[in-house]
Parts: sequence; C-alpha cells; structure tokens
Amino acid sequence: MTTPDTPKILATPRLTSLSHGGGCGCKIAPGVLSEILKNSSNLPIPPELLVGIETADDAAVYKLNDKQALIATTDFFMPIVDDPYDFGRIAATNAISDVYAMGGTPIMALGLVGMPINVLPLETIGAILRGGQDVCRDAGIPIAGGHTIDSVEPIYGLVVLGLIHPSRVKKNSGAQAGDVLILGKPIGVGILSAALKKEALSAEGYAQMIAVTTQLNKPGIELSEMDSVHAMTDVTGFGLLGHGLELARGARLRMQLHLDQIPLLPGVLELAEQGMITGASGRNWDSYGAEVSLPDAISPAHKALLSDPQTSGGLLVACSPEAADEVLACFQRHGFYAARQIGAMVEGSGVQVYQNRVQ
Repeated sequence: MTTPDTPKILATPRLTSLSHGGGCGCKIAPGVLSEILKNSSNLPIPPELLVGIETADDAAVYKLNDKQALIATTDFFMPIVDDPYDFGRIAATNAISDVYAMGGTPIMALGLVGMPINVLPLETIGAILRGGQDVCRDAGIPIAGGHTIDSVEPIYGLVVLGLIHPSRVKKNSGAQAGDVLILGKPIGVGILSAALKKEALSAEGYAQMIAVTTQLNKPGIELSEMDSVHAMTDVTGFGLLGHGLELARGARLRMQLHLDQIPLLPGVLELAEQGMITGASGRNWDSYGAEVSLPDAISPAHKALLSDPQTSGGLLVACSPEAADEVLACFQRHGFYAARQIGAMVEGSGVQVYQNRVQ
C-alpha cells in the first residue's frame, strides 16, 4: 500500500535511450554552425581578447596582465554511455580538455546540469555528478558552482577556467609550413558509441572506450612551454578531418595526412565495416568533404573513421620536425602510448589524405 508520502521509485532507463545523440556527436554540423555564427564577428572585440571565435579555436583567452591570461570554455552533451558515473567522467574530461588544448592549466569549473527529474532516479543523477567531481579532483580543480535545470534529455558538462602566460597560448591557427602533425589519442570513439547503442560492443571494447575518453589531456600544459610547438587543438565532434581543417584554414596551409599512420582504437575498423557508424559522421562529411582529397582506394569504413565524431579526443599538435621526438616523448611520459606522427603542413589549402606515408 502506498500513501501520498511514499517515495516514488523510478525504474532506471538506459541513459543513451533518453537522448537523440550522444557525446560530441551531438554537436551541430560544422556547415550549419558556420551559418549560425556568420554575423557574430560584428560584435565589439576588446584588445585584451587574445582568442575569440574568429578561427573556431578551443577556448576564449583574455589577457589579465603581462604574465597572466584567462582561458574560458564550456562543453556539455547528452549521454554517450549508459553507466552514469562513466558519463560524468567522460563529460568532465571532455570539457577540461579545451583548456589543455590552449596550453593552459585549469583552475576551477562550474557544473552544467540538465536532468529529466521525473525519469531518472536521484541516485543516477548523483552518480553522474560524482563522476565529474572525481575527474576534476584528478585535474586538481574544484567545481565551485554551476546551474541546474529540469530537462527533457539528460545533459551534463562544465564551464572550465584556466590560466596561461599570454606568450604561451597555443592557438589552432599557428601552424607553419613544414610542421609535422602528432595526434595524442587513437580515433574511433564514435564507432564504439554506435556499437554500444546497438548492443554490439564487447566488454573489452567498452573498457577501451572509457579509458581513452577519461584520459585528461595534461600534456598540453607541458607542450605550451615548447617554442617549437606552433599550434594545438583537440579532436572532438567534427572528427579528425574537421578539426584538422580548422587548423589548416587558420594557418592558410594544406594538411597532409597519412592513413596508415593514424592510430585507431582496437576493433573500430571492423565495427565500421559492419555499419556501426554514427549519423554525425555523415553530417560532418557533408559539411566539409569538398575541401578534402581522399585516395582512390580508401574504403568506406576508413572514410567514416576520418569524419567520426570523437568525444574527449586527443590533442592534435603541429610542431617543427626536429621537435617531433620531444613531443612524442612528452605524450609517452603522460601515458599516451598511442600518440603518433600522422602528417605534415604544406603550402596550399584543405586536407590531402594519402594511403601511406611513402609518396
């Protein structure tokens, strides 16, 4: 028998069943986003704003004084996994990454929480928040506040603030002709998430997915101290090609990628061949495919991987060739053992993908 005072017990649905998309695959497609933001450049820009929206960089940077600049960013999305604690960890890691991608040190975060209160048990929501808190603890920062709403779909993320010396900011537009490109994490998270939604992902595949998406991009702090590192970004919802194009456009150069050098998460090529591909991958390609040259022999699965949306993806670094070993060693010291040199910046525009490194 129940009374009006009896607590309501909610059955816990799969988190991914409550959202129309998951992780960074929720991003608005690059072409649509450009159209939405086309008039934003008319806003006043103070001289202290070192980085704004002009090159679609990872975070805003505001100069406080001659020795300090403030990095500000925000990121949030719907569930990419069903485990609430893992969802919170992934979302927080992804949000903090933008500070590391600018070369900065995070100092604090604010929580952004939208939850269907009448659908999800409070224990589930608490686990999401606990996951975010644990990642922030690992990053050495507090969650100092935030905002909550009752939402139709579950949403979680952070506003993250960081600090950096103004001369050490690593924009996504600073690459130079002759630079080599190094990618810090393997790609294929979107493929794994598609397999998870279709209940076709193995326990080993899930473990790989969690490991890569909860690994904080801390090497960015150390890489910002290297003069030979000219540009950095992180690879997220627009895929390797999309964020690579942002880097190429900003530098007014052409990016060359070597397909056989790009690190992949174990098993993702086979899953892509089985059709485990997100809708965001196709939307990404439709937005920027005209600027990409692919090898004639490329398979549909490899093509899908290049535009596959990455959630909490790796740093993409443009550095002078003589610094490549030093950059790779930095990644290795921080446990990024899959980091690889994947291409180079040359004169021209767009992205050219080669089948292998020897041309």
